[in-house]
Amino acid sequence: MTDDLQNEAGEVKQKILVADDEASIRRILETRLKMTGYDVVTAEDGEEAVEVYNKTMPDLVILDVMMPKMDGYGVTREIRRTSDVPIIILTALGDVSERITGLELGADDYVIKPFSPKELEARVKAVLRRTTTKEISAPSGKTAKNVITTGSIKIDTARRQVYRKNERIRLTGMEFSLLELLVNNSGQAYSRNEILQHVWAYPPDHRIDTRVVDVHISRLRSKLEADPANPELILTARGIGYMFQRIN
Repeated sequence: MTDDLQNEAGEVKQKILVADDEASIRRILETRLKMTGYDVVTAEDGEEAVEVYNKTMPDLVILDVMMPKMDGYGVTREIRRTSDVPIIILTALGDVSERITGLELGADDYVIKPFSPKELEARVKAVLRRTTTKEISAPSGKTAKNVITTGSIKIDTARRQVYRKNERIRLTGMEFSLLELLVNNSGQAYSRNEILQHVWAYPPDHRIDTRVVDVHISRLRSKLEADPANPELILTARGIGYMFQRIN
């Protein structure tokens, strides 16, 4: 008999950690997310967030940037030392630097305060859908059909893993989803808004700082390119956005 909570269909519920020093926000999000079908654990400061994360190993983390004892940046750094779990940061309305810093440290998405719980629920659903790993084993003795090789980089789209000369490169779920979009459409340029729609599932009329895409592209280049300042794989399509170029 497992201790994991299950939904009505008998499936194990995905677990979400909500870390915010405002009790009212924690209560609202805990109630709404539980009603949506998730298991929820909470923390009221950064140090507790790290402790709860290590104890419960949630499927997604929602972090307020400004928390006592350890801010959301510190929590993100701690989690990213060992895990690629998706992270959504909650950030102040006018502070662009907060959003960019959180993304550069490894957050997958952000939601601006004050926010609609419905909007956050949509972001949680989209991020979990794009970052849930479903590993597929290739038949013994056969080459997996979903392996793409370009230069020294090997991309296994079935296992959602990337290797350079047989050494695995750690990508977050959203980084891989972005890479997968570009790789599967090599030579095709995508605008930032198109990428947000395809990867982050933002509706076409949703207004968001498109630098979320720029930061993720920068993170991908730092991990995949031999010289991130002069990329050969993930190229900038001037006046449009980004594209992937395979190399022999």
